[in-house]
Amino acid sequence: MTTGKINVSVENIFPLIKKFLYSDHEIFLRELVSNATDATLKLKHLTSIGEANVEYGNPVIEVKIDKEGKKLHITDQGIGMTAEEVDKYINEVAFSGAEEFLEKYKDSAKDSGIIGHFGLGFYSAFMVAEKVEIITKSYKEEPAVHWTCDGSPEFTLEPSDKTARGTEIILHIAEDSTEFLEEGRIRELLTKYNKFMPVPIKFGTRKETLPKPEDAPEDYKAEEIEVDNIINNPNPAWTKQPSDLTDEDYKAFYHELYPMQFEEPLFNIHLNVDYPFNLTGILYFPKLSADLQVQKDKIQLYQNQVFVTDNVEGIVPEFLTMLRGVIDSPDIPLNVSRSYLQADGNVKKISNYITRKVADKLKSLFNENREDFQKKWDDIKIVLEYGMLSEPKFYEKAGAFTLYPTTDGKYYTLEELKEALKDKQTDKDGKLVVLYASNKEEQHSYIADAKEKEYEVLLLDSPIVSHLIQKLEADNENLTFARVDADSLDKLINKDEEQISKLNDEEKEKLKTQLEEIVPKQTYTVQLEAMDSSATPFRITQPEFMRRMKEMSQSGGGGMFGMGNMPEMYNLVVNTNSELAGQILGTEDAAQRSALVKQALDLAKLSQNLLKGEELTAFVKRSFELIK
Repeated sequence: MTTGKINVSVENIFPLIKKFLYSDHEIFLRELVSNATDATLKLKHLTSIGEANVEYGNPVIEVKIDKEGKKLHITDQGIGMTAEEVDKYINEVAFSGAEEFLEKYKDSAKDSGIIGHFGLGFYSAFMVAEKVEIITKSYKEEPAVHWTCDGSPEFTLEPSDKTARGTEIILHIAEDSTEFLEEGRIRELLTKYNKFMPVPIKFGTRKETLPKPEDAPEDYKAEEIEVDNIINNPNPAWTKQPSDLTDEDYKAFYHELYPMQFEEPLFNIHLNVDYPFNLTGILYFPKLSADLQVQKDKIQLYQNQVFVTDNVEGIVPEFLTMLRGVIDSPDIPLNVSRSYLQADGNVKKISNYITRKVADKLKSLFNENREDFQKKWDDIKIVLEYGMLSEPKFYEKAGAFTLYPTTDGKYYTLEELKEALKDKQTDKDGKLVVLYASNKEEQHSYIADAKEKEYEVLLLDSPIVSHLIQKLEADNENLTFARVDADSLDKLINKDEEQISKLNDEEKEKLKTQLEEIVPKQTYTVQLEAMDSSATPFRITQPEFMRRMKEMSQSGGGGMFGMGNMPEMYNLVVNTNSELAGQILGTEDAAQRSALVKQALDLAKLSQNLLKGEELTAFVKRSFELIK
């Protein structure tokens, strides 16, 4: 037996490891299982190139709890270590065996899936263990060795009677970490971090019913056998070629990733690139509501099938963080705990690639089956609209498949929309005016008036629509958007067609004065307009610019001078050719006139969903009195 001191640059490295090196103690299991996977894949590689003259077989990594002995065992059937290698890789702390291995075999090992970080990864064991043992036998013809360390820089190294190739790590769990002796906790961690590791991981056993033989008698009793409980799927869908997967395979994998998600994904995008970086993965579009407060952090990041994090900020463009799925790349730089990304040039390239790939997929879905794409539009539009605003590269491509639905259920691309509207909705200055509604029910009467004039009205109801139309207007000359309730239609699409007013200038002035005495000045600006006599007598509109700036301020960005906090301001548009205008003008009794104006104003407010609380109660009471 030999004893010695671990060669470390900091005398008290173990307290340091326990306290600072890893942000989360639970990742010790991920590190140790990763090392076991490393050792197994190294052996696979060496046997495949004829450098290890042993049978690779069907190796399994086993995780076993000894609750009584307060021990946790992690055993592999991999490459193993000689006494010299234990001294080098375990006792020389910051020396990474995997890095040296990759350097030595860098050409042939390119695709062997080595995870790396043997050195410090192993020492994460001391976060939860008061003593750690390694019993290991190399694939080389050398005796097995037994290394022990109690969390101080002293260790012992002695021969072992282990005959099977591979490594067993035994953690003597510390008093403050006994949660890691609980079967449920270990299963939870293996499922979280090692669910898709490339080597089968055994955790206990389970019972399996044997299939009934064809010639079984009627009283045949099903036979149960005990089999290894393999906790992971070593060949997840993203490691396969898209041509080898069906739609059902993709859906099954989605439910494997999200067992509690019962809705089917809308569609998926398979990522597969090996130049100028390595990246594989599958992204899914889930059903999304028109609400920016969706749950993010649903994309899982892996490095060679080892779970790293579900915070993919910086790798995936922000607008796509609303998607779900998996990204796996050995080229994403990670620190020692594999928990936090460090920015470098590759990350930006990866982000750009994902943006391009998503845009290309959406375009092909649109081209292949437009009808199906239109059906899914409401469920995906928030992601696409957000992408158009936040990613210039996506915006460039999005014009080919971004849709603008009408209140009648028709769908146009922007170019189709321009073509369809140009004859009817171009104003006297040559500007194409695109009318839109944000709520089909609340703005129903305004939509109905527009349809009567044979105008198309879009239904744009996402919370970021104000930002989007601002961008579209800036990028498309002679195109303007106006919400259908922003003004009278004749003003929204000004064709320079003068309507004759029944009232002369003096009567109009008198009517305006009468109205302004009754209508609250702080909220409404009275506008008199000559319209068709059958048009609505009183109509409330909200100026497009003011409303849009306010919305942009409330939804973040683009709001000017704190407009989000400004009080609501409206126009009260009064049709001077309506019977009601003449009636108000002809009513001498001030009280009667006031009641008439208030009733008409309340009706206009009601059509804009602005009549609430005390005002609504008073309106209902007044209405009943009028019909007595």
